[in-house]
Amino acid sequence: MKNMNIEIQEARNAGIRALNSLQSARKCLSSAGAWGLFDILGGGTITTLIKHGKIRQARGMIEEARRELREFERELEDVSLPRQEIGGFLTFFDIWGDNVLSDLLVQKRIHDLQEEIDRAIHQVEFVLSRLPA
Repeated sequence: MKNMNIEIQEARNAGIRALNSLQSARKCLSSAGAWGLFDILGGGTITTLIKHGKIRQARGMIEEARRELREFERELEDVSLPRQEIGGFLTFFDIWGDNVLSDLLVQKRIHDLQEEIDRAIHQVEFVLSRLPA
């Protein structure tokens, strides 16, 4: 029983780290989206550079969130939660691509990724709420 309590706490801690990483990525994407909107409305070269800097920063945060989510999934396996409760954390990263054709396309991809991160955040929060106290 003591060992299971340790496993549950490790899973909870990994989930909190994953949640924090997702929220940081979401915040950075929101900033990139705001700069992207300004760019669409005629921001110019400086705005474009700032927007792409924010996108690069968001990509780094997304990679960190991906690592944290994998760790969370590993820790949840130790707690023996059914696989369907923990699957799908990483699917939202599949929509992010490097094939940017225009500012509007970049803006749409930012928005789509924000929605996927929001779903992942809700899923992590749900799983965390299901862990035994």
